[in-house]
Amino acid sequence: MGRLLLLLAMAGGACAGEYVVFGSGARMRVDGHEMAGDNVRLRMNGGHVEVPASLVAGFEAEDYKPPAEPKAELAAGPAPDARKLVEAAADKHGLPAEFVHSVVKAESGYRADAVSPKGAIGLMQLMPETARELNADPRDPAQNVDAGTAYLADLLRQYDGASDLALAAYNAGPGAVNRYKGVPPYRETRGYVERVLREYRRARK
Repeated sequence: MGRLLLLLAMAGGACAGEYVVFGSGARMRVDGHEMAGDNVRLRMNGGHVEVPASLVAGFEAEDYKPPAEPKAELAAGPAPDARKLVEAAADKHGLPAEFVHSVVKAESGYRADAVSPKGAIGLMQLMPETARELNADPRDPAQNVDAGTAYLADLLRQYDGASDLALAAYNAGPGAVNRYKGVPPYRETRGYVERVLREYRRARK
């Protein structure tokens, strides 16, 4: 696989097209692709490289960007009574409080002022468009936690209680989970799912 990536890197990046996603989680920009028997032909810079189809997990549009780790950018401190907000929302939406706590800890570290580089806001790192769909003000800690927990509960129902898939969808979007029929091969998403579930198991002891 290392030799393959070296060959692709030597071929240069495409100016437009898509990203090929390998089973290892590595991604490479190419002009396009087509099937060639048991191989996938990756077109780039007027030429092409063929790789075994078994190494390729899928393709993403060129404008796709994996979710970034949330980073607090504002100066205000943790939300007042953030843990109480989590407890209330978990009870309202029928989720284990430890599970929601684990998500909030991974998303923002309980900081209501957390804003990610992609614009996700607050304790549960809601994107503005998601917050609008949930009729919530993401900068209001209570509404942020309630809406995020409601969304998490909806994802758990959508994936028949599979917490790993629900968490992956919360992080990378349901479209990515559905496209790959499982946790997407994105390093950040896989790390996020493992981190939340590890914290959840620890909290339940």
